[in-house]
Amino acid sequence: MVDLVESVDSDLVSPESNPTCPFPDEVLEPVLSLINSHKDRSSVSLVCKDWYNAERWSRRHVFIGNCYSVSPEIVVGRFPKIKSVTLKGKPRFSDFNLVPEDWGADVYPWLSVLAKAYPFLEELRLKRMAVSDESLEFLAMNFPEFRALSLLSCDGFSTNGLKAIATHCRNLTELDIQENGIDDLGGDWLSCFPESLTSLQVLNFASLNSEVNFNDLEKLVTRCKSLRVLKVNRNINLDQLQKLLLRAPQLTELGTGTFTQDLVTRPVADLEASFGNCKNLLTLSGLWDTNSLYLPVIYPACASITFLNLSCAALRSFELAMLLMHCKSLRRLWVLDTVGDMGLEAVGSWCPLLEELRVFPADPFEQEEVAGVTESGFVAVSRGCPKLHYVLYFCHQMTNAAVATVVQNCPDFTHFRLCIMNLGQPDYLTNEPMDEAFGAVVRTCPKLQRLAVSGLLTDLTFEYIGKYAKNLEILSVAFAGSSDLGLKYVLGGCPRLRKLEIRDCPFGNAALLSGLTKYESMRSLWMSACNLTLNGCRVLAKEMPRLNVEVMKDEDSEDSQAHKVYIYRTVAGPRRDAPPFVLTL
Repeated sequence: MVDLVESVDSDLVSPESNPTCPFPDEVLEPVLSLINSHKDRSSVSLVCKDWYNAERWSRRHVFIGNCYSVSPEIVVGRFPKIKSVTLKGKPRFSDFNLVPEDWGADVYPWLSVLAKAYPFLEELRLKRMAVSDESLEFLAMNFPEFRALSLLSCDGFSTNGLKAIATHCRNLTELDIQENGIDDLGGDWLSCFPESLTSLQVLNFASLNSEVNFNDLEKLVTRCKSLRVLKVNRNINLDQLQKLLLRAPQLTELGTGTFTQDLVTRPVADLEASFGNCKNLLTLSGLWDTNSLYLPVIYPACASITFLNLSCAALRSFELAMLLMHCKSLRRLWVLDTVGDMGLEAVGSWCPLLEELRVFPADPFEQEEVAGVTESGFVAVSRGCPKLHYVLYFCHQMTNAAVATVVQNCPDFTHFRLCIMNLGQPDYLTNEPMDEAFGAVVRTCPKLQRLAVSGLLTDLTFEYIGKYAKNLEILSVAFAGSSDLGLKYVLGGCPRLRKLEIRDCPFGNAALLSGLTKYESMRSLWMSACNLTLNGCRVLAKEMPRLNVEVMKDEDSEDSQAHKVYIYRTVAGPRRDAPPFVLTL
């Protein structure tokens, strides 16, 4: 996916482009409608005026990677027949509380424009946007054909907003609520779905806390015969889950509730039979408060599972090993570090088809070093899972040699995110910086698109990245580097870089200004707690007028310092809703 900025402006089409197209519109538009890749469609629109117009009229979905990179007015002027919108707002570092809550990214200005231009809108997917109850009510009341709503890491709304969606969206097929900062006022929102609603295909309320009316949930699941994704919260016990599975054996994705023993009254055999009846199950998540006595009830459903999300289940190594013995088709696995290295050895033994592994810390704020996972488990996975190409790995210790071994075993990595939680941690065996580890990653993995680095790193790491990471698109850096030279290496290399996230690094104005030729081809740059000044940011803003250079002022920061800087390309100019603490240069 690419930013809309790349294809909104018809002036980008060359005047020398062929003014006549050999294909009439009634032929070209249906052909272009078969192209699903946003990147390919953007390229097609730049061929000539005729293709630009054909692509304009045939596009039904638009992806906007930054809600301030373009205005809603430009979008509706560019694409008149959009039925589906994906919109992202705040920078990713807002997930770590580095972006103030009232920074912006309000969805309402977008909705007010979309309502006039796209009354036929059917689908809206929001990520890190500010969403109020009023916005959700406006959405429910102004788009009569609306069918699908996905809210991921959004904030500002409550379950009252969900009531409006459930009450007024009579053709709803999807309601997906994930990891939001929601004000949970109770579970009665689920009872607002009309009894005539039978179209629901996706229902995910796993991140909500309140207890819902189970009778209403069971009736809803029963009448929605096309329901394929159901993810409930931890208040749904195993007895209730069994009833839901009996009503919906056609599910392909299931998020369970609690697995606590004292809430279960039915025989184990009945529970096993219910799971075994789910012949189409591909994704399993939830498993809160997992009890080893009842974990085997899911075994009969595991043969076809390709994605197992255990990030809410603090499994021990032997529990994971027993479970994985039944998951021979597994491609994606998310676990907590409670599984330990022995659990990861089981992954290497039983999951030869694994493509993605994410290991999260059970307690990310634990100050004292705990067992967790180490380089040993990482290496064990790489030996048994040669198809692995995506990893997110939280640990307390690592070595250069281990990382080199991992990438030698799995050279097709596209995403490599290693998070050594002890800040500035060197190779714990040699006490050397971790430079050679990430040097091995970028030298050995030519397909690498996303990289997150950690540990004790010097400028040598960034020299390796700039020299070898030719396909890198996203780079995340924290507490690393020695001087401005490190960032200069990255900005001078990495020809496909589009997103750069930096915090707590010694990079200053000289490093920032070394990227003048790079920033307009990138989506965004975030720098916080670095050595930037307002003057340095002003120079960048003057030299690059197509960029928005935003400085967020903290109460404790000096007036001359630029503590948090967010830089992004835009065709909409400075945003009109910036709060007082955001200075747009």
